[in-house]
Amino acid sequence: MWDYTDKVKDLYKHPKNVGTIDNADAVGEVGSIVCGDALTLYLKIEDNVIKDAKFQTFGCGSAIASSSALTEMITGKTVDEAEKITNRDIVDYLGGLPEQKMHCSVMGREALEKALANWRGEEVASHEETEGEVICQCFGVTDPLIRKVIRENGLKTVEDVTNYTKAGGACGSCIHKIEDNLTEELKRQPVAAGAEAKKGKLPLSNIKRMQL
Repeated sequence: MWDYTDKVKDLYKHPKNVGTIDNADAVGEVGSIVCGDALTLYLKIEDNVIKDAKFQTFGCGSAIASSSALTEMITGKTVDEAEKITNRDIVDYLGGLPEQKMHCSVMGREALEKALANWRGEEVASHEETEGEVICQCFGVTDPLIRKVIRENGLKTVEDVTNYTKAGGACGSCIHKIEDNLTEELKRQPVAAGAEAKKGKLPLSNIKRMQL
């Protein structure tokens, strides 16, 4: 059983800012109900300040709590301030998340990025649409997203990548491709003197866990 903080439990049971905003100035949609998680973020922005933020999500308790936390964090902030919020900031605000649920914070960060791009009139494709190879067919995760999350969160193992993106968490057939991307990305990162980047161990997929 995963250990959730009191903050996560509270925002799951009593989420803040659930709903939509009529005539929203910005909307960011990420995920897919087919893949198990989806989030739509609505923003009201005046004079470069986020005056209101609401969300609708389909997902687990961690997804609800992460989305609720994000709306609380960005309300009242300038666009520039909100843009600096990372998925790690969302996790810290919640007092932590189980490693297996870190992808919920990444989804929140993605929704914010898309909403602000929408406000600017820019087109930001979801990671399913981003140019690049679809590594995980089950969850539509591409190699650009995998590499971005590795860099931004300092991931070191394949299991880390699965926890943060869900890639490899279903049938497991893409795990070796995830490992290849991880190895290539770690090669580009500076390594401390006398240390070598560890090759990620292969995690059990959710299906394999259920078979144990």
